[in-house]
Amino acid sequence: MESADTDRVFQSYGRCCKNELFFVDFYDRFMGSSPEIRAMFIDTDMKQQRHLLRNGIMQLILHARGMPGSKLRALGESHSRGGYNIRPDMYGTWLDALMDTVRKHDPEYSDTLASAWRRALQPGIELIRGAY
Repeated sequence: MESADTDRVFQSYGRCCKNELFFVDFYDRFMGSSPEIRAMFIDTDMKQQRHLLRNGIMQLILHARGMPGSKLRALGESHSRGGYNIRPDMYGTWLDALMDTVRKHDPEYSDTLASAWRRALQPGIELIRGAY
């Protein structure tokens, strides 16, 4: 992974995190993508879930920047068929919802930046998905 890509993604994420509505908007988009996904969050403390999302995205970015994947492996275990049962195909929907939300919240968003985000997050997502 090019360090310039991960630097740009890290800075973009910082811009997005300036507004707490970033995480609210993400879940509105993600849960709005299907009734099945919406149902997964029925009894969820969304304030806590948004905190977990904030940390999870950071872990994906840090992994792209060279940090070990131990926290992502643990996340994969919790999301596996023995945990929350997040099917591997749902991660594409998750990433699309994230990119739609980044587009809305990062004033410096561009197609080039979106590609950098996808390249940066994909290895970590594959690590999580692989635990299924």
